[in-house]
Amino acid sequence: MSRILAIFQRELSGYFNTPIAYVFLIIFVMLGGLFTFYIGNLYERGVADLVPYFTYLPWLFLILVPAISMRLWSEERRSGTIELLMTMPVSVWQAVVGKWLASVAFVAVALACTVPLWLTVNYLGSPDNGVIAVSYLGALALASVFLAIGSCMSALTSNQVIAFVLAVSAGFVFVTSGTPVVLDAVRTVAPEAIAAGIASLSVLTHYDGLTRGLIDVPAVVWVISMTAFWLFATTLAVEFKKAG
Repeated sequence: MSRILAIFQRELSGYFNTPIAYVFLIIFVMLGGLFTFYIGNLYERGVADLVPYFTYLPWLFLILVPAISMRLWSEERRSGTIELLMTMPVSVWQAVVGKWLASVAFVAVALACTVPLWLTVNYLGSPDNGVIAVSYLGALALASVFLAIGSCMSALTSNQVIAFVLAVSAGFVFVTSGTPVVLDAVRTVAPEAIAAGIASLSVLTHYDGLTRGLIDVPAVVWVISMTAFWLFATTLAVEFKKAG
């Protein structure tokens, strides 16, 4: 655990040692306000809640989260520091988990920066704060999955741009697979069981309940299994590159 913590501290401090982190936080907060008040029509709806914000958040994560994860391993390969990392008394899986936890912590900071939105809707009305709290937890869980996917994509290449494109593409598949358009198209050529299976892998299928304040077992299992799978895949990718 101490070795994972050492990697975690190294990575997290690395985020804030460059101005890029602060630019990211500013953009994230600005886009959050844009989706809440303007695109989400908070005032026109006449309801004080953060439903618009959390509704659009998966699509915001789809672009911004890969911008965080693309450097996890690609930067190590580009700069040559991965060899130094691998000589440290730390296993590959510990390095993978430590880097992933640092990226999750960074997204948690970004989400914390949007708390003024929460305070604003409380000033404007009387929202269900329990639902909002669960929605924030769901958002962090969703980000953790996207970061695990992005970590794997970053481990496959030394080019950050390629890692970004791969992560966005993979995330897009998992987001859109639960949309009515995709599911209706699948139902025209495949049995309902296959459509249901595809929907069960979708981000939107499990995230939707969390935005309503519901923490159900399938959603928890999906988050844990998806995160574990992609972190395991990251470990294999790093091991393969290391052996090569």
